[in-house]
Amino acid sequence: MMMNIPLTLSAMVEHAEKYFSKKEIVSRTASGITRLTYGESGKRIRRLSSALTMLGMKQGDRIGTFAWNHHRHLEAYFGIPGIGGILHTINIRLSPNHISYIINHAKDKALLIDAELLPLIEKVKDELTTVEAFIIMTDEKTLPETTIENVYHYEQLIEQADDRFELLTNIDENAPAGMCYTSATTGNPKGVVYTHRAIVLHCMALGLADSAAISESDVAMPVVPMFHVNAWGLPFAALWFGTTQVLPGPMVTPTILAELIEQEGVTITGGVPTIWMALLKELDTGKYDTSSLRAVLCGGAAAPKGMIRAFESKHKIPFIHAYGMTETSPLVTFSRLKSYQSDLEEEDRLEVRSKQGYVVPGVDMKVMGPNGDVKWDGKEMGELLLRGNWVADEYYQDERTDEAFRDGWLHTGDVVTIDEEGSIKIVDRTKDLIKSGGEWISSVDIENALMTHNSVFEASVVAIPHDEWQERPIACVVLKDEMKGKVTKEELLAFLKPQFVKWWIPDDIVFMDEIPKTSVGKFLKRALREQLKKQMNTTT
Repeated sequence: MMMNIPLTLSAMVEHAEKYFSKKEIVSRTASGITRLTYGESGKRIRRLSSALTMLGMKQGDRIGTFAWNHHRHLEAYFGIPGIGGILHTINIRLSPNHISYIINHAKDKALLIDAELLPLIEKVKDELTTVEAFIIMTDEKTLPETTIENVYHYEQLIEQADDRFELLTNIDENAPAGMCYTSATTGNPKGVVYTHRAIVLHCMALGLADSAAISESDVAMPVVPMFHVNAWGLPFAALWFGTTQVLPGPMVTPTILAELIEQEGVTITGGVPTIWMALLKELDTGKYDTSSLRAVLCGGAAAPKGMIRAFESKHKIPFIHAYGMTETSPLVTFSRLKSYQSDLEEEDRLEVRSKQGYVVPGVDMKVMGPNGDVKWDGKEMGELLLRGNWVADEYYQDERTDEAFRDGWLHTGDVVTIDEEGSIKIVDRTKDLIKSGGEWISSVDIENALMTHNSVFEASVVAIPHDEWQERPIACVVLKDEMKGKVTKEELLAFLKPQFVKWWIPDDIVFMDEIPKTSVGKFLKRALREQLKKQMNTTT
């Protein structure tokens, strides 16, 4: 038999305080850069836990955060679970209706709010039914003017608190530590609750050599927001492992990211493809030294081959494709070459690495088609099903649980192929597959092909109803600034024709200034379809 020590977030804080007290957190806020050691941060985490108890917060209470990526938000990541509370990270980019919905649905008792985001909460304050305290996070000495009552100044609050406060460690590791809601492309957002055990095991997976390989020697910069799936778990893992953290703060631009990478010697960073497309344009100016980077992690949507090639061939920055969901904490797969694949030709290597990859230890998957398990041939399509140690088994108080969680598996709604190595490739969402003449067309494959064209900045492909074929693909394209007006739809269609069978070629290409996106930077295809239908109705 072995000792049974609970896996808790508080134990992670204690480890960082003991062994990495000199390591640094570099935090960009509205007024500049703040630098703290983990020793100093540990005391501030304890002060926050103490302050929350002074306000009457207790074990099991949900406490929301409405904030960018910075040191105070990191303190909340551990200070709230440190009293047995549940960290509820709220997506600041949701609509006011969805923001009030998830605060009320979660029954948040307190909110920690960035001062510059306070107007968004003021819009919905009269709809909030459970919040007892509003804590404003600001660099200023005084609180901003507000119509909200029961408002507290974060720094003044923790200044009055105990920096030796004893964090709860002897609690059930299966108790909830955090929660996050999906970004709601349809209907209300769905809540997912993360346990202490799940977060700790997820951090261990992030440290594996064949996943993110995060270690003490790294300088990690999570660009993915801390309000979205716990910034992919990077802040949790980085603190536990003693990794230097660079938190890029509010209103991040490609210039700010490039400057932070150079100035702080960032070694690993993570974000969605739209972030990296914009950063590529900035790096093309040739102004920055990015030689410190050993990995750019990309998830949230498929990364075009052209973008991977540009990072690696032009800028010598290793680019790693990964896959996950809010429901999976989120790490599921990493796309890495196996040792015996190292002698593949360059294009074959790129083909392998542009896939989402194979599952990390701790997660299991299967791919189900209409007739059962699909073949591992890289061709047959089916829905991806997942289970694992950090995969949810229900939505928080939501009737849609029965639809997504069945027979011990999470039915992801993602349509994939799986090759003989076990590497998956996202073909589409079930709702975004295009059915033309009884056959399926992958919008993702066409999008990725278009984005390898030197003139294309972004591309999104959606289905439009068709009298004869049921549905047909339409491609929406944003050209690079310098190529606008110089490229025709005929040129792009001709570019696609050698790559696909005839009936996969889009019926039309529509040039746009911008493609609508979700709150986390994914293409919002529902809005795009509606926009195209309106245009078609207008022209007819």
